[in-house]
Amino acid sequence: MSPVFHTARADIPAYRTKDGSEIRELMHPDVHGNRQQSLAEATVPPGTRTLLHRHRLSEELYHVTAGHGVMTLGERRFLIAVGDTVHIAPGTAHALENSGDQPLVVLCACSPAYRHDDTELLEAEAGSGV
Repeated sequence: MSPVFHTARADIPAYRTKDGSEIRELMHPDVHGNRQQSLAEATVPPGTRTLLHRHRLSEELYHVTAGHGVMTLGERRFLIAVGDTVHIAPGTAHALENSGDQPLVVLCACSPAYRHDDTELLEAEAGSGV
């Protein structure tokens, strides 16, 4: 596969991940031919949250681009808002909760690239407001 050097958000369909967030894979090795990482945009609707989960291999960086909410990161819970960036080490339990009235939008950089089979849910789906 030849690498794709440019993508347009409007051309990328959204899908729901195991944790309940709506994701657009802005760049992913399986689709675009890049090699080491993925970049996605996650949207958490108002009044909902993702399921608590962790990734065995992937290190993640979350960068908030719209809205605000609460981040669960291991044993810590803290407020997040536009401009905040959070580091999530491999194996660390985490979840996002949208506490506002607008969508919470987060850019998610993952290395190695995001894989469904690297996501371990730590709570039952019934616990999700998504």
